[in-house]
Amino acid sequence: MTERGERAGAEGAGSKRKERFIVQVKVVDRNESSARLIIEGVDVALMNALRRIMVAEVPSMAIDEVVVIENSSMLHDEILAHRLGLIPLATDLDSYNLPEECSCKSEMGCNLCRVSLTLDVEAGENVKTVYSGDLVSENPNVRPVSETVPIVKLAPDQRLKIEAYARLGKGEKHAKWQPVSVCTYRHFPKVKINEKECDSCGKCVDICPKRVLSISEGGKKLELGNIAECTVCKDCVDVCPKSPPAIEVAWDKEVFVLDVESSGALPVERIIFEAVKILDRKFESFLERLAVRKDEATQVAES
Repeated sequence: MTERGERAGAEGAGSKRKERFIVQVKVVDRNESSARLIIEGVDVALMNALRRIMVAEVPSMAIDEVVVIENSSMLHDEILAHRLGLIPLATDLDSYNLPEECSCKSEMGCNLCRVSLTLDVEAGENVKTVYSGDLVSENPNVRPVSETVPIVKLAPDQRLKIEAYARLGKGEKHAKWQPVSVCTYRHFPKVKINEKECDSCGKCVDICPKRVLSISEGGKKLELGNIAECTVCKDCVDVCPKSPPAIEVAWDKEVFVLDVESSGALPVERIIFEAVKILDRKFESFLERLAVRKDEATQVAES
């Protein structure tokens, strides 16, 4: 995927000269819960903005309110409520509104901004473990991502009966609303081998923690594997017996590796797309405010 655009030249934002840039995105690994992307043509500021938005501003569902009807277990009500809030819930972004944006304007919420879940488990003569799968949701699209998250153990004859209410929220308010469990970026590594100086001794191959380097079948040539796995530890450079070393390792300042892993609340593609849309809206809002300030400054200068 390639994105084209323009940005101001070296003279600054007020310059008429503009520099064209191309952003290239390559998906190198993807499954239901995680993705690895190589992004080229951006800088650290943009990558960090994208990462922070995915962590803190992409909304997801989480239990926000718990009404305990009966709890004879060993855990206090507050601890149970906290554990329930941290259970990842599958999120339906298209059917629900953020509470502050919902038309109901009610603290109690409505069916457009709140989902009700119930839990009613009683132990018989034996000890019983209550799992997240025992939660019953009024909307089958909003349910625990995993049914095997333990909540509490009930001793014989103990009972737990609760009503819980899930709402959309953002990670900037509480970590339970973060849709990602992992969201990191790093510079793409650059590895250069001096084939004239390298004698394929194999010391760099043995010490490489990610097995990026290997010796060809003939044993005469040092080869690179999946370079994206390189952590730029430079152990291969340090162990090389040549002076200067026959291998060089550095960062590529305009290419990044982005790793995103979903908590299960949203598909990883949806998280990335939602983050890009939020970032785009922030750019538009900034440009609108900048235009207003420019108009105000012009009016002051003319008066």
